[in-house]
Order: sequence, then C-alpha cells, then structure tokens
Amino acid sequence: MMFPVQSEKIADAFLYACRAELYALKPGNVHVHAGGHHMEVAQFERAAKAAAPHIARKGMRVGHRILGAAEASLAAAGCNANLGIILLCAPLAYAAGEVMSEQSLSGRLGTVLNGLDHADAEHAFKAISDANPGGLGQADEGDVRLPAAMTLRQAMMLAAGRDRISLAYVTNYADVFEFALPLLRQALEVAEFPDLAVTLLHMNLLARFPDSHVARKFGSGKADQVREEAAGLLHSVSLEANDEKKSLLLEFDASLKARGLNPGTTADFVVATLFTERLLFPVVRP
Repeated sequence: MMFPVQSEKIADAFLYACRAELYALKPGNVHVHAGGHHMEVAQFERAAKAAAPHIARKGMRVGHRILGAAEASLAAAGCNANLGIILLCAPLAYAAGEVMSEQSLSGRLGTVLNGLDHADAEHAFKAISDANPGGLGQADEGDVRLPAAMTLRQAMMLAAGRDRISLAYVTNYADVFEFALPLLRQALEVAEFPDLAVTLLHMNLLARFPDSHVARKFGSGKADQVREEAAGLLHSVSLEANDEKKSLLLEFDASLKARGLNPGTTADFVVATLFTERLLFPVVRP
C-alpha cells in the first residue's frame, strides 16, 4: 500500500471492518448469529455508517475525528455502539491518510500517537464522557469528566494498566501489529469463509487478553475467568464450516450473554485489526 490513502478508501476500509466483525460469530458480542445486551446488529451498522466520514476526514486531527465520529454514532444508534472502535481507528485513519515521511503504517502511527496534544485530549474526553461507557469510573488524574490537563497520550498512559485501548496508545498498537494482524492474515489465506477467520481472531484475542470492558464492569477476576473459558474453547474454532464446533461457540455465546458478560474491548480490537489489514492489503475479498 502506498500512503497517503484517499479518504474514500479509508472510509470504505472502516465500514468493511465494522461489517466483517458483525457478520462473524464472536461469543459474547452482538453479531448476525445472535443479538444480546439489549442491542441489535442494525444499531452497530447505523453507528458505523455515521462514524465513517468523520474517521476518514482528511486534514482533521485525531481528537476531532474521535469526537465527530462519536457524536454521529450516538445520534444514529441511540446508544454507545462503537466508542472503543472509534478510539482505536481514528489514529490509524490519520496515519494512513495524511502526508508524512514514514513509509510503514506502524511507523506513521507512532508519529501520530507521539504528536497527540491537549486539544486531542479535550475532544476525546468529551467523546468518552458523552458516550459514558459501562464501568466508567472516576480517576485522580486524567478524569474524562474534567478539563484535560495533559496530552491524550499522557492520559492514555495513566489508564494503560487497566485498559487495553489505552495501552495500545502507549505501545503503538503492539497487540494489533505483533499478534492480531499476523494471525488474521494467516487465517484469511486458508479459511473456507472470511467470517471464520474473524471468529478465530476474536477467540484468540479473548483467550490471550483479559477483556477491559468486562473488567471495568465486573472486576479483573471475572475478566480472567472469561479469558480462561475462551482458551478452553480454542479447539472449537474451525477455519472450515463445522456445525458441531459452531454449536459449541454458540453455547459459549449464550452463556456469556446470560451472565451479562460482553467482551466489548475484544470486539474493538477485532475491528481495528480488520481495518489495519484492509488499509495495508486493499484486496476485495468475497
């Protein structure tokens, strides 16, 4: 891929990533195989469509993209459907679409994250406060309900120990570039259907990293329990259509939803990985 990427292609890549995530079976999340958590696929589709132009808007700083996309999504979906997705994808979109000297997407992203300023923090704080994600508490420093007294990356550093999206801002998206993206690329090469590769990605992320959204709402112990349950079901993930294995994953999906456990951060990283893959390898897949 040659950078910078046209805004239209960035918006298309974002919509592709959001839709591909929704059309895969991802235990615990909302998807076409089952709703859950009092939300439906249509809300996520409306939120993605509303957010895309803001995510891809050329010349706009990361904070402006985050706030514009979050406000549009809230208006379209009537709830917080994609704040984590927006927080992860806005820096990637800026890195892909703006003029800079670095040639690799990861290098460009590092430059973007290092350049985040107080205004980016103010806009991101407002987006987070307005969306009011589940489990959002108060903090002694970097509280999103107060005026920003630091850059956005500095604020993310304060939260990095308890939130994987914040950690991504600190590590230049190491979880995506070093783990999730290679896994997805390999799976897409051999999967009978693309959605099976997305399910594989989701389950491996869920089995590897305690989900921040679950931890915020129910504590780190419950997040570790979900991670262990997912790890125990990795054998149930197939890159070929398999009704028996699909049934096991649907049972896990129903179990998580019955307990009110929504691994939303994992879904956010699935979308961010799909978005990254499409930015780097803009091949039309079936």
